[in-house]
Amino acid sequence: MATLEIKDLYASVETKEGRKQILKGASLTVNSGETHAIMGPNGSGKSTLAYTLAGHPKYIVDSGQALLDGQDLLKMTADERAHAGLFLAMQYPVEVPGVSMTNFLRTAKTEIDGKAPAIRAWSKELNGAMKRLRMDPKFASRSVNEGFSGGEKKRAEVLQLELLKPKFAVLDETDSGLDVDALRIVSEGVNRAKDNTGLGILMVTHYTRILRYIKPDIVHVFANGRFVKTGGPELADELEESGYDQYLPEGSDSESALA
Repeated sequence: MATLEIKDLYASVETKEGRKQILKGASLTVNSGETHAIMGPNGSGKSTLAYTLAGHPKYIVDSGQALLDGQDLLKMTADERAHAGLFLAMQYPVEVPGVSMTNFLRTAKTEIDGKAPAIRAWSKELNGAMKRLRMDPKFASRSVNEGFSGGEKKRAEVLQLELLKPKFAVLDETDSGLDVDALRIVSEGVNRAKDNTGLGILMVTHYTRILRYIKPDIVHVFANGRFVKTGGPELADELEESGYDQYLPEGSDSESALA
């Protein structure tokens, strides 16, 4: 069983006004096969947590640890973290003009596995995964995310998840910008990846609608840079009813909280 441990993590970002601390002692343990939903108000630091784990250079780790099976992710480069088994599905996937989806995915698979997949077996696996995600086969020859709709970009993220088979996936607002049909298809892809590999999932979201399709084992409230409450799936329903105001710093609200 694989384990991802976040221990008393503090992280900052440089702003025009100087360094601003976003993460303020975040601690969490996720095991293989578990799905954790991370919910909270805008500006609470949920996405900062996701990108800090993945190694985005914008975020500066002040102190704390993030361990994957005892290895300190924070001492690794972004590609080394991927090798260790961490995957990030971005809220706003980037476009990579001039690099086809096929070449991108096969190169990534080669790097992760340490050897190139056999062409025939790889083509069959890629085509099968695209079919399950209802992606037009023509997308395989298009540049990564270039000209893709929001839903198509999210399907491409889940395509990577299915093919690369990480130990842990951090899904940063994967439901953002999806209509009902796309949400269901993307969710089915995430569930399929989990069923096939037993990966652990950290799912950042504002809303409960995706939780109808990707069922969380544990729900956390993240506010002011740390986890402030943990419960079962019923906690998400409570948040839907009551909102996040009770978890905000005094004098702020969910609309005005800073990122």
